[in-house]
Amino acid sequence: MSDLRNYQGRMAQTNAQSATMIDEGLRAYMLKVYNLMALGLVITGIASYLSFQFAVDNGQLTAFGQAIYASPLKWVVILAPVAMVFFLSFRIEKMSVSAAQTTFWVYAALMGLSLSSIFLIYTGQSIVQTFFVTAASFGALSLYGYTTRKSLSAMGSFLIMGLFGLIIASIVNIFLASSALEFAISAIGVLIFAGLTAYDTQRIKESYFEADSHDGASRKAIMGALTLYLDFINLFLFMLRFLGNRE
Repeated sequence: MSDLRNYQGRMAQTNAQSATMIDEGLRAYMLKVYNLMALGLVITGIASYLSFQFAVDNGQLTAFGQAIYASPLKWVVILAPVAMVFFLSFRIEKMSVSAAQTTFWVYAALMGLSLSSIFLIYTGQSIVQTFFVTAASFGALSLYGYTTRKSLSAMGSFLIMGLFGLIIASIVNIFLASSALEFAISAIGVLIFAGLTAYDTQRIKESYFEADSHDGASRKAIMGALTLYLDFINLFLFMLRFLGNRE
């Protein structure tokens, strides 16, 4: 009987130690995801601001500004980040960790170049204010996704379908140019990416596996950072339509 108690005690201690190791590993993994995402946002912000500074001089577009905002090259600027996302998503398993991370930084810089046009539309103060509102909202939503024990998978499936509908509606409104539809798209966009922030955080957390190799965990962290980065950027852009003051 004493041997049985000793065995049960050792098993309980082993399980507790294992759970502690998983918790520590998970915290380190999620911290890496958030750090990568945050650095990506910093790169995007710097690239966006510097691009705008080079593109506009005394209220007039420079040759650089004409090229990226008013020439056919603008489509390359707009579509290049999209191409980088697909490239990284499909090739990451065949890339080294350093190459995947560098690709993410390049993508973040290209996104900054693409987003620099918002400085032509909105005041700098409203952009900064909206950024901090977005950051606070994103933090709360991501924290909920990380801590909740409720599965968000059903909500995630619904949100992804809603995202496809949002894309279709946005394409249709390019031709209709309806202000009412534009308002509805903006409102729905905020709700969809708010929900996706919580859902993706939970999904990234659940993707952690203690036995992953160092490179495998690093690749997962990069893709997790990319996912949350996209959630943040889209949430920011849709909120900017409501909170931004136009020039």
